[in-house]
Amino acid sequence: MPEHMSRLSVWVGLLALTMGAACARKADTVPPVATPTVTLVRPDAVVGGPIEMSYKWTVASDAPAFPQDGWVFVHFLDADGELLWTDDHQPPGSMAGWKPGQTIEYTRTTFAPKLPYVGELRIEMGAFARGSGQRLPLAGTTKGQRSYEAGRLSLQLQGESLLVVFKDGWHATEQAEGSAREWQWSKGVGTLAFRNPKRNALLYLEVDRPGGFAEAQTVTVRIGDTVVDTFPLHSGEALLRRVALSPAQLGDGDATEVQVAVDRTFVPASVPGAASRDTRELGVRVFRAFVEAR
Repeated sequence: MPEHMSRLSVWVGLLALTMGAACARKADTVPPVATPTVTLVRPDAVVGGPIEMSYKWTVASDAPAFPQDGWVFVHFLDADGELLWTDDHQPPGSMAGWKPGQTIEYTRTTFAPKLPYVGELRIEMGAFARGSGQRLPLAGTTKGQRSYEAGRLSLQLQGESLLVVFKDGWHATEQAEGSAREWQWSKGVGTLAFRNPKRNALLYLEVDRPGGFAEAQTVTVRIGDTVVDTFPLHSGEALLRRVALSPAQLGDGDATEVQVAVDRTFVPASVPGAASRDTRELGVRVFRAFVEAR
């Protein structure tokens, strides 16, 4: 073997030993406080569509007290390991109330943002204290820094999903600075239109009302004269409604129009103490309107 190749082999060997020792020093020796399990309702999703996930946490029998501000982080990464979006959240109730040996189960629905990416996603998750950012040791396949692999998901272009158009009765699309999250405010009545699948469908409607007045609004969702859903919406409340639609409700036409109506609107500039110059008539704020054929 040439001398320079021999020196290179020695250098590579020493580097591998050094990296191995560094990894060993960084190994997490703290006992796990819980074992998380994540189940995807479906192994695939479409761009802009819902992703429904069931969470199960089995608390260790010798787990210490959990932080008062404990949260869960959920990261969706592409094939190159680049972070695409997150679904960080507080579990129902408070993590501080978790007890040794307890099992906590809940479900959540997040939405894949409208990104120019299709292919396999890796889902990583963990738990942390929001104030300090310190992550908790968990049982599972670690990807480093107490981030654990929770599953895989195939992200595809829209197929059976139906594009929803914000037709009449809506203000222009808005977006928070530095965020991909978008929404549109309705006026008194906002119309959504989509291709009629002519079979059972599910309408996802994510709405909130960050201000306005103290009393709850009544939101009514209807197709023609048929009311398909109605619900109260309080100030500061966010809701994800799932509205089942039958072929009879969708009608015989090639397109279906759904109206989202409120019993009262408000003008931010007229709300006492709001200090707003917004003179628009506002109903509800809609983040997602998505139709899935069943």
